[in-house]
Amino acid sequence: MSEALQELAAHITFKQPDAVGAARVAHGELTLEVEPDHLLSLVEFLRTDSACRFTSLVDITAVDYPERAERFDVVYHFLSMYQNHRIRLKIAVDTEGMVPSLTEIHPSANWFEREVFDMFGILFSGHPDLRRILTDYGFRGFPLRKDFPTTGYSEVRYDEAQKRVVYEPVKLVQEYRQFDFMSPWEGAEYILPGDEKKA
Repeated sequence: MSEALQELAAHITFKQPDAVGAARVAHGELTLEVEPDHLLSLVEFLRTDSACRFTSLVDITAVDYPERAERFDVVYHFLSMYQNHRIRLKIAVDTEGMVPSLTEIHPSANWFEREVFDMFGILFSGHPDLRRILTDYGFRGFPLRKDFPTTGYSEVRYDEAQKRVVYEPVKLVQEYRQFDFMSPWEGAEYILPGDEKKA
């Protein structure tokens, strides 16, 4: 399998030299680092070339690396049912950058790209309807960025008196927090019920 993927990587790199920055095989899958300007031509090539035939777009996601200048990797997974291969494409992009939308080539990219926009704030140029898909319309921030606070900025609830959904700042009230001082993770030394029989 690894030899076949190495041959496939060599074939793609030879046919699309401007698009592929690097190619490597890891965990039984081929990963290509792609230049954003050449994404559309590469994806079209992968779909139509007889040695590739990656006709199924499986997923689009992103990974956040806040310490890098190009903070995000946008990651695409494709499947060739004809060749029984999978391929992963990665594009590095900064917070201001845009990635070309794949909706013209793979209509299934529509909701995947909306999800990446909603969770990471990455923009897709040429997308027909780029708006939030998982969070509410007035939601602020991007929940899967590493710098997003774990409790969020506001909480949403239905107010019975106002008969509508209201947003309120998050308040962490101390009396509702649970502290288990009997937990071994707290460093407490104690005997669990039933352990006294071992003594």
